Amino acid sequence: MNNTENNNLYLPADLLSLSDSVICKVEVDLACWLEDLSGGKDWKLWSEVENDNSISFFLKQEDDDAEVTLYSSGYAIVDINGESVFNGDLIEKRTPGAKLSYYRVEDGEKILLH
Repeated sequence: MNNTENNNLYLPADLLSLSDSVICKVEVDLACWLEDLSGGKDWKLWSEVENDNSISFFLKQEDDDAEVTLYSSGYAIVDINGESVFNGDLIEKRTPGAKLSYYRVEDGEKILLH
């Protein structure tokens, strides 16, 4: 058996080490999330603007306008018709439709958690 060095757990070398770098990606179904937040259906993406640390999506639904800003830290702000309806961490607030995925930094391989 090929064991990792410098630990006392004797794990196989191909397992993820606690010292390995990992990317955590949060994915959100914006239309469904806005439906939950607003009670309105059929939100359509109007435009988007990407910055270094965030991406903002502008959506429309009949006479309503929404702005969703997602930050690389997992924080999000949602305004509907200029009124704040969500302001916080997507995971901490257990946002419906938010899904976490983990990837190895070295090769981009998805990490499956059981």
